[in-house]
Amino acid sequence: MLKEDRLNYIVEEVNHYGHIKVTDIIDQLHVSDMTIRRDLDELEKRGQLRRVHGGAVSLNDYPNKELSHRDKKIINIDLKKAAARAALPYLKPGETIFLGPGTTMEIFASMMDDMDLRVVTNCLPVFKTLNEKSKQMKLYLVGGEMRKITESFHGSITNAALASINFHKAFVSCNGLNNSDIMTATFEEGNAQKIALNNSTERYLIIDSSKIDKRDFYTYYKLEDITKVFIDHNEPLIRPLEASTKIESGEVER
Repeated sequence: MLKEDRLNYIVEEVNHYGHIKVTDIIDQLHVSDMTIRRDLDELEKRGQLRRVHGGAVSLNDYPNKELSHRDKKIINIDLKKAAARAALPYLKPGETIFLGPGTTMEIFASMMDDMDLRVVTNCLPVFKTLNEKSKQMKLYLVGGEMRKITESFHGSITNAALASINFHKAFVSCNGLNNSDIMTATFEEGNAQKIALNNSTERYLIIDSSKIDKRDFYTYYKLEDITKVFIDHNEPLIRPLEASTKIESGEVER
């Protein structure tokens, strides 16, 4: 396959699926690891995709296929860890907290110290992560209709349970942050998080900087109603957010 044909193929794949892995393209095109990495670097310079650890993601606002929880776990790991790390000091013993769905929230859960907390979540991976490490925490998994792609629960059962709980703090993430709109892929998933946020005294958003200026289907909350945003340190991207809410950034560990 000629180079330009190979590049066109890569762009078509990343725009169709929303992301690609280097290993998958190697298997499909039967070329070397170094060749694919050079191709991805060139396509990023052309403005046709964004390089991430282990592959690339689409620059389209709405990829044809939403990424699964498992697929998202390999994307921007260091950035997610930096954002999650910045939020850890805001956990205090004796509190009741909500943790929303998403891979950033799973990373946050994996970093949490075991302490006397009531933790409520509608995300199965977050619950499993805490259940494997926790001895002091009281864990509550809110059920309902399972959304398999994100491994989280939503719907009337979920909403009724969340509406009856008073939280000291809610920690959530999102698929996109555009202007003051905090966005996710579905109304149902967004509505569950909205209910938890509305029932919380303090409301926190944990995101990596790649989410800034990205859009998704449903706006479930406004930035000005968030207590604080935790994000990896990227001064040019995060400076505009400071007009709407407080920002705390974490350094990326290399």
